[in-house]
Order: sequence, then C-alpha cells, then structure tokens
Amino acid sequence: MLRKFVPYIKGFRKETILSPLMVILEVALDVMIPMLMARIVNIGIANGDLNYIAKMGFSMIGMALVSLMFGALSAKYSSTAAAGFAKNLRASLFNNVQDFSFSNIDHFNTASLVTRLTTDVTNAQNTFMMLIRMAVRAPVMLICTISMAYSINSELVTVFLFAAPILAITIFIVMRLTYPRFQQMLKEYDNMNGVVQENLIGMRVVKAFVREKFEIEKFNKTAGRVQQTMFKAEKLAVCIMPIMQLVMYGCIMAILWFGGGKIIEGQMQTGDLMQFITYTTQILMSLMMLAMVFLMTVLSRASLTRILEVLEEKPAITAPEENAITTVKDGSVSFCDVVFRYKEGSEEATLKNINLNINSGESVGIIGATGSAKTTLVQMIPRLYEAQSGSVLVGGVDVRKYELAALRNSVAMVLQSNVLFSGTIRDNLKWGDKDATDIEIAQACRIAQAHEFIMSFPNGYDTDLGQGGVNLSGGQKQRLCIARALLKKPKIMIMDDSTSAVDTATDSKIRDGLKHSLSDMTTIIIAQRISSVMDADKIIIMDEGGIAAVGTHDELVKDNEIYRDVYFSQQKGVEENA
Repeated sequence: MLRKFVPYIKGFRKETILSPLMVILEVALDVMIPMLMARIVNIGIANGDLNYIAKMGFSMIGMALVSLMFGALSAKYSSTAAAGFAKNLRASLFNNVQDFSFSNIDHFNTASLVTRLTTDVTNAQNTFMMLIRMAVRAPVMLICTISMAYSINSELVTVFLFAAPILAITIFIVMRLTYPRFQQMLKEYDNMNGVVQENLIGMRVVKAFVREKFEIEKFNKTAGRVQQTMFKAEKLAVCIMPIMQLVMYGCIMAILWFGGGKIIEGQMQTGDLMQFITYTTQILMSLMMLAMVFLMTVLSRASLTRILEVLEEKPAITAPEENAITTVKDGSVSFCDVVFRYKEGSEEATLKNINLNINSGESVGIIGATGSAKTTLVQMIPRLYEAQSGSVLVGGVDVRKYELAALRNSVAMVLQSNVLFSGTIRDNLKWGDKDATDIEIAQACRIAQAHEFIMSFPNGYDTDLGQGGVNLSGGQKQRLCIARALLKKPKIMIMDDSTSAVDTATDSKIRDGLKHSLSDMTTIIIAQRISSVMDADKIIIMDEGGIAAVGTHDELVKDNEIYRDVYFSQQKGVEENA
C-alpha cells in the first residue's frame, strides 16, 4: 500500500532523503557519547585525572550540541517533506473528485470526502513524518546500541532475548485488535462532519423552527459516538506504553543485578556497566519508538485505505481517448431507446425506453409528478449520467464521442438547487464566461430580469454575496443563476424548475427574453407550473420514468386527461387568488 503513495513526495524528494540522513548522523553521535562517559569513569575518575575528565566532558558537550543540530535539521526536513506530501495528496484527491461523474459522487457522501481530505490526510502526513524520521532513528539506534552493548559484554545482551518476544507479541496483538476500531472511529468522524455540515447549511431553518436544542443534542450524540469509538481504539493502544516501561525497567534491574555481580568479581568496570545501562535505555527507547510507529501505522492504514478508495475510484464517464469531437454543431437533441438505472443490476429502471427528438432552436417544456425522472432525463444531455443502453445524441452526434468540456460548454444547466459562491455578483456571473464584458454581463442579467435588483444594491455588480449568496432571496438567486448560464452562450439551455421562486409575471418576462433574444438556442424548461411551459413548441409529460405524452399546449389540453386536469386545477387556483 505504501508504494502507491511514493509519487506524492514529488517536489520534496530532497527533504525526504536529507531527513533520515540527518537522523543517522544524530544517532551516530548519540551512540558515541556513552563511550566518553565510560572513559571518564574508568580512566579519569579512577586515576584522578581532572584534565582528562574536562577533555572528555567538553567532547561530550560538543557531540551533544552537534547531535542537537542534526536533530533540528532532521525535524525541519521531515516536517517540510510531510507538509509537501500532504499538499500533493490533497491536491490529487481534490483533482480526482473534480473528474467524478454524478454516479461516482453518489458513492461518497460529502461529509466523508471532507473527512478524507482533512483528518485522513493529516493522519497520513503524521505517519509519513514518522516514517522518514522516527522509523529510521529507532532501527538504526537499535542496531548500533545492541552492537555496542555486545562489544562491552556479550552475556548481558542475552537479557534482551527474553524481552524481545514479550514486546513483539504485545505489539502484534494491539495492532490486530485496534485496526477495525480505528476504521469505525473514522466512520463516526464522517457522521459527525455530516451533522455539522447539515446544521450549518440549514441554520436558518433550524432557527425558524426553534430546533437549536434538538440540533445540539443530535451533535452531542454523534460527538459522543466518536469519543466512544476513539476510547475503544486507544484503550488498547495505551496498553503498549506501560508494558514497554515494565519490560524496560525489568531489563535494567536484571542488568544491574548481573552487571553488579561482574563488577564485584572484577570481570567488568563500573564505567562499562554505566555505558551498558545507557545503551540499554537507548535500546528500549528505540523499541518504544518502534511501537509508536506501529501504532501510528495502524491508524494511518485505516486512513490510507479510505484515501486510496477515492484516488482509485475511476470516473464512470470519460471522453474518448482518440478523435474526440470538440465542436457541437447545433442544439438538436435525440434520445434513442435510452434506459438508465442509478444502480447497476437494479430491476427497476429510472428511465425506460426513452425515444424523443428535439429540434435545434425549439423550446420544450417538461412536466410530471415528483419522482417521474424529469431531472434525470435532462442530465443525460450534458452526459452527467451515462445510459446503460440506448444513446443520446446532441447536434446529431452521440454524446460519448464528444470531448466532455466541449459538450458541457455547449449545454447550460440551471439546477433546482441554486448554488452561488463566495465573492461578488460579477465574480459569480463570470463562471459562465470569465472573459465576459460588462455589456455582456448586463445584457444577460436583463434577459434574466436580474439587472434592476442588482443595481438597487449600493455596489451594484460588485456587491459581495457572502457564502452561498446568503444576502439574496430565492428568486434573486435563481435569476443570477439563469444569467450566469446565459453567459456561456450555450446551444442548449436547460432550466430545471429554476423559476419556481419568482412570480408569474417575472417568469413570463424571462421566457419572453429567452425567446426573442436567443431564438437559435434550444430551451428545455422543467416546471411544475403549466404557465411556465404552455408557450413551448412542445410539452413532454413524464410519468414513472417514461414519456406519457408529447404535444403542444392546445393538443394536450384536448387529448390528455392528466394534463387537462392539472391545467384547469391551476387555472382555478389562479382565478381564486385574483
């Protein structure tokens, strides 16, 4: 698994190499310091030679300072490399998500993607830092100190043979038991982020219904579950340190006992025993560091698995690799025996054998009950979803033959949910065309009936919308979204119930503006109000994923009972409200 993340150190390879190199130099000096300490005891103190003691003492201080410098450089390089690794990883994750089709996005909820881009990447970053620093220091220190200890007294080294199996078994059991618990903990993080996101987006609704207390209780429950799963995972993890310390102190006691006996028998010098004990401490500290690395690896393994799920998710919709068509000839649309299911293998199709022809420049209305697949139908046109069978043609060409950017730039969609971004009105409108002039922006806004209310703001088109356009009404947001779509100068304009929040008079003006100013553009309008589509060249009635009827307003009033009943019931409501 780790090999799959090697490409993400690109741009930070120098720091990735220098960090372990500095660690090795630091360890080399740390291992030499106990040797000088032993000489002070065995030679300097034994002979009462103060000059020798001072000489060795200053040498130890110098080595310690140089070791400190190497340690600081190692920390600097490792943190730089880890931060760069995290940056590259987040960028790759975000870029991959941008290539997802709607069906890919359906696999991951928003909160889960946020957790993977933040918490999981942070875990991966911390692990990477440990791998190039602590995971290098611990084994290098272990090998060097065991070698030095063996050179002092090979018999005392056998003490570690009893300690090693205890530590190995402990680490193995803890890793085996904690991994699934860390996985569950990260899932609970997803749930908590989902609750937070939902609450912040719907804050106005929460306050309108006085549900603050309910939301607080719901958040506390999800936060409590995070705490519980974290406690279950770390309850096992924290067992490592006490066991490690118990083994460490046990080893030191055994070495003092047997080493003290050797000093009494004259087989060992006091300085050598002190040096051996120092190496013992370094050995056991190295083992503790390795235990921490293993523990962090367990946590990061769960995070890395979740990150790889996103990185290895292949976009369900891709452009042809060769000879992709880059120009959409006109705004004609044809559905030929189209069948679509949201889930592969599902028995019930969302769209069932759709056959439909829309001529370039036509205005088409689509109505139907909630859940009749109106939105799904139009989302097939810019290839946001892929048909399981049949084909969708735009400009006389199968959408699968187009370069995706070319196709989607020729189709403008104003979705049911009006999405605006932080920044000014002008910034948002330029999503349609980043090079649009002020005249083009104003013209699009006039067609969308947005120019007047924009100019009523003190700063006009430079008014800051705030996050998501919080200072605009629903109808104002809809009109800005329509203007933004018009700036694309599309061949096909799809309006998915995008005038539901405006009054009928403004709705009529928007339709008139589209008809007279952009007569060569194909316009598809999904609406609940028949008044919004009654002037269309043709009206499509959707029912349970199929096309129930197609015709003009007059034809459907005459021949279709469902349409007639809806029309007269809406007309009656209008007359009663007049």
